[in-house]
Amino acid sequence: MEIYVVDRGDNVDQIAASTGISVWQLIYDNQLIYPYELAVGQALVIDNGIRNASRAVSVSGYAYPFISEWVLAETLPFLSELPIFSYGFTMEGELIPPLWDDEWMIREALRYGTQPILVLTPFGPDGNFNNQLIHSVVNNWVYAENLISNLLRVMEEKGYQGVDIDFEYILAQDRDAFTGFVWWVADTMRENGYHTSVALAPKTSSEQRGLLYEGKDYRALGEAADHVLLMTYEWGYTYGPPMAVAPLNQVRRVVEYAVTQIDPAKIDLGIPNYGYDWPLPFERGVTMARTLGNVEAVRIAIEKGSAIAFDPLAQSPYFFYTENGITHEVWFEDPRSLMGKFRLMEEYGLRGCGYWQIMQWFRANWLLLRSQFYILK
Repeated sequence: MEIYVVDRGDNVDQIAASTGISVWQLIYDNQLIYPYELAVGQALVIDNGIRNASRAVSVSGYAYPFISEWVLAETLPFLSELPIFSYGFTMEGELIPPLWDDEWMIREALRYGTQPILVLTPFGPDGNFNNQLIHSVVNNWVYAENLISNLLRVMEEKGYQGVDIDFEYILAQDRDAFTGFVWWVADTMRENGYHTSVALAPKTSSEQRGLLYEGKDYRALGEAADHVLLMTYEWGYTYGPPMAVAPLNQVRRVVEYAVTQIDPAKIDLGIPNYGYDWPLPFERGVTMARTLGNVEAVRIAIEKGSAIAFDPLAQSPYFFYTENGITHEVWFEDPRSLMGKFRLMEEYGLRGCGYWQIMQWFRANWLLLRSQFYILK
């Protein structure tokens, strides 16, 4: 597998001929649409039949139960685990199921040899993370035991094979209680043949301040859980200024710290499967970026005649376009940015990677991943 960056004057026929693949394969692998126009700076995957896979990794991808059946079926062959988003809970530890049926996803995952994972989140009535729910459960043994019993019951009834604890904005005062809760969950799950993972905000030091960071002890949680996911994305986010969602220089800093606290064989690297489109000028508190898929981002660049640039530090693609007199700045992921993350996984010997999220089909990503690693099933 190689990556070809489109230059001015290139077309699909020329690229296919020069790289030794069929035009159809070039179009199919890169999800090009008729009339198969290209953007200058667009990165294309070229399947030349060469695989550089040297080891097996675990691959997961979060999905909501309203995912397209077609997208899920296309993605499952590339996944070791399917974290289904998500179950909530009450102050007393009663489980709140997803608004949509999750059992069809569990059946599909098992059919493809992929482990379905129950994602546990402390969502309040407003749909946002609520640290008071966390505080209630981790500090009350009766409530915690109730929640763990309910988790075990649902997992046994529905066929889940693991649980992912995705708690965010944990109060600093609840740090040790949360770690104790994770130990309790993980021990109970192991006794019953299940595994436990924990999602971790992207810290770069033990002293890092902020509500996202102070409630999570990397070293202790890495010991308690079977594996962890580094949420190495959202530097660029809906309400923030335009920038890469997962700049490689920042992602590397998180990994460098994480491996000093946690066995690399227990660490999954978080990878975003989306980008953002910001209207300019950016005004904090006013500007809101629109989320978009990576394939959609390239199609906008083609439609607007924009050249795609590549930031060498962030190792991420971006472009500008104008619509209705308003300039937009778009950052997203492409084969080059993904390859940088795959190389980081290999450099540090990480367990694997986890995608947020798989709701949009991005064929080039999966083909590239499979060319670099064997995927555990």
